[in-house]
Amino acid sequence: MRAVLRTVTGALLTLLASSLVIFVTLAASPGDAASRLAGSKATAAQIAVIRHANGLDQSLPLRYLHWLEGCLHGDFGTSLQYQQSVASLLAPRIGQTLALVGLTALFILVGGVGAGIMGVLSRPGSTALTVVSGIGVAVPSFVAAALLTQVFALWLGWLPAISTGVGGLRGLILPALALALSWAAYLAQVVHASLREQLGQEHVAIARSRGLGPAGVFRRHVLRNAAPEITTVSGLAVAGLIAGTVVVEQAFGIGGLGSFLVQSVASKDSNVVLAISLLMVAAFILTTTATDLLHRALDPRIRAAKPRERHA
Repeated sequence: MRAVLRTVTGALLTLLASSLVIFVTLAASPGDAASRLAGSKATAAQIAVIRHANGLDQSLPLRYLHWLEGCLHGDFGTSLQYQQSVASLLAPRIGQTLALVGLTALFILVGGVGAGIMGVLSRPGSTALTVVSGIGVAVPSFVAAALLTQVFALWLGWLPAISTGVGGLRGLILPALALALSWAAYLAQVVHASLREQLGQEHVAIARSRGLGPAGVFRRHVLRNAAPEITTVSGLAVAGLIAGTVVVEQAFGIGGLGSFLVQSVASKDSNVVLAISLLMVAAFILTTTATDLLHRALDPRIRAAKPRERHA
């Protein structure tokens, strides 16, 4: 329980520090939101009225404390551009992003773990995995998006090139594949290397000498011992999807948090940018914290180690 408490406390402190860094960075960035809202023909007095109405004339520490207090009560403020509550603007877009992340995570876990296992079970599969995964890791998500759109949308016509949010799951397949490609390739390499390492261990040879079948040896002595490392990398891959949605949503016209973040940065809508950035950081921290706790549950050596030994 002490280890869990330390992990959760560290996650909360990380989230608080991240919110402060994001807030200060946005405040120090060039441009003035009030001037943008007022327009190019606005007078200094009109700009001052807009700044006062949106609390932009307050000191930076006071603005941060007011914003943080609102966040603790579920109030992310008002959008400077749309003059609506930030929560009402984000609510319809969260579902699109979560659906994209969920489908991408499924592709990563099934494709990465499956390919890594197949590469261990057959020698030709191992060679093919090395070549294909090497190419997959090197391809950026925006390049994968362009290639997949050209092949499956324009040439073959199997899937829509643009997801308008009304096509359901079918409209998210290409974006999810583009986002999952490099992560699935990397996970396949990790799974392949981890399983091969476990196959060379002494306890695997002892299990074989006792007459245990290949399936039993692989399941009980190879896959189980490699599970903690696979779980850690899988968790990091899923956590990394949150930031990757920005590029893919823009490429496929998905009205999610990522594309809305790009629009809000361009319009200097700081409250929206703060809310989306904080949600992305929170999702990343939540995923990595859950992965850390699951790693502790799977690996008895971590649970048995003393705190000083773990830090060492």
